[in-house]
Amino acid sequence: MVNVKYPEVWDLDVFFPGGSESPQLIEHIESLTPKLDVLKEKIDMFEVPQNSGAALEIQSILESIKEVMMHISQAGAVLSCLTAQDTTDRDALLLQGQLSGIAANSSPILESFNQKLGKIDQATFKALLETAELAQFEFILTEWREKSKESLSEEEEALISALGVDGYSSWGQLYNMLIGDIKVEVEVNGEKKLLSVGQANNLSSHKDRTVRKAAFDALEKVFTEREEFFAKTLNHLAGFRLAVYKKRGWDSVTKEPLQINRMKQETIDAMWGAITSRKTTFAGYLQHKANLLGTEQLDWFDFDAPVTDSTATMSYQDGAEFILKHFGRFGSEMESFARTAFEDGWIEAEDRDNKRPGGFCTGMPLSDQSRIFMTYSGSMSNVSTLAHELGHAFHTYALRPVHPLNRRYAMNVAETASTFAEMIVADAAVEEATTEQEKIALLEDKIQRSVAFFMNIHARYLFETRFYEERKKGIVSTKRLNELMEEAQIEAHAGGLGETHPHFWASKMHFYITGVPFYNFPYTFGYLFSLSIYAKAKEEGKGFEEKYMALLRDTAVMTVEELAMKHLGEDITKEDFWLKGIALCEKDVAEFIALTSK
Repeated sequence: MVNVKYPEVWDLDVFFPGGSESPQLIEHIESLTPKLDVLKEKIDMFEVPQNSGAALEIQSILESIKEVMMHISQAGAVLSCLTAQDTTDRDALLLQGQLSGIAANSSPILESFNQKLGKIDQATFKALLETAELAQFEFILTEWREKSKESLSEEEEALISALGVDGYSSWGQLYNMLIGDIKVEVEVNGEKKLLSVGQANNLSSHKDRTVRKAAFDALEKVFTEREEFFAKTLNHLAGFRLAVYKKRGWDSVTKEPLQINRMKQETIDAMWGAITSRKTTFAGYLQHKANLLGTEQLDWFDFDAPVTDSTATMSYQDGAEFILKHFGRFGSEMESFARTAFEDGWIEAEDRDNKRPGGFCTGMPLSDQSRIFMTYSGSMSNVSTLAHELGHAFHTYALRPVHPLNRRYAMNVAETASTFAEMIVADAAVEEATTEQEKIALLEDKIQRSVAFFMNIHARYLFETRFYEERKKGIVSTKRLNELMEEAQIEAHAGGLGETHPHFWASKMHFYITGVPFYNFPYTFGYLFSLSIYAKAKEEGKGFEEKYMALLRDTAVMTVEELAMKHLGEDITKEDFWLKGIALCEKDVAEFIALTSK
């Protein structure tokens, strides 16, 4: 049994005591504008260099950019935590709005610097990158310089940023308010409960089908009642984004997300192509599970249904110890890091009202800490989610020796580290199962993640690409949004889905994230990419941890294609790479079907 009592509510006061009423937090936010003024003055005085003698001046500007970005990120991370832990915290929402305005003011300042980088002639730029002061910044300076060539004028980019405060960003914030305001009544074990969206979603793995269906129907009902609010939010968020793309001359709606994720279209095409070619296996699993549950096909609310009577649950305390034990088998640094996170209150896990649905990890760059948000209800899926978010936090930890400007990794490789940590725990759970029924339950938990990444995420990608194409022609109606969602789900699940979830577009916050458009394919990329890393880790044992951390430290200074070639020796623009990972997932399906066909 566990001897240590790990806190289930995170500690935010260590950053700014008093939450959204903290004088220190307010003072921190107010100090950002003077910092921006200093940065602006430096960049205004900076003239396009004619030789490598400007290296020291550029280094000074980069240090000021680092300072401003870290302070903005610290405030933004704390406010995200405050609004997530309590969706009724209006003071935090107001401060979030204030910070959005300040962050928007930073964009034209940075754009001005980028545009000046773009005006440096190639020979001089190359000479600058060879200096001792700037050599370590070669990748990001080149990236900023190239980006400036696709930007509009400084004045136009500044206007876009300014309008985005009350337009683009505010639509994303409005969604958080709308979703946080929803409560549904569901009868569980003879007792009527008033639940948040996150709590109702947790019932998707309830053993009683009537409870699962009741929770699903209650959510569908409330989303139907409020669909026009969500549709307006999604349409205008997308409309703002598309207007900017059009002004910049970008026709492809995936140009920005691919640019942000530092990957080629060939890579994402190869990934989805490989998955689509192997979907028969996973559609077969869905049909097999439907047979086990005694239904003709799996409805949406049946995906997470347990197929055994195994009560594979863990208290938060036992879940923490399980994670620590198996992180320790991978490497001492990972275990030590996770222990600090558990003991020092880095994790918000309590199952209570007024919390935002979902989970996330956010970094506090000024404090070299992270914070993890989730609602822990005891399922093995919760244990996996906790490990997943700790993987994100470990990624941030691994990057500590790297200059802060070289830590800005993309979402696809972010999901690699998180999924890798999740796999360690999921595999261990299957291996340590004490009964066949428990092994079946845990094996299925692994397969459900494959289904989520290969089918659910694919449905999101299909929906979003098609929605944006239609949005170019005008507002997309709620009826059409529902149709697009259902069509995407049916196609992505390759005939393995019965009743769809037409309002999934309203329930899933990822469609409303303004910081990272198309926050869908990075999950699948990370899942399959991490499978290759995980295979190497199993082969090499504890000694692999150092190589793994070296890979993580490179995630923000090269493209994903370069990263894969350097650390794995693989060409990820070819389907062959992705098929290797999918084959490992197919083995899980074969074992599950064999065990449940006796």
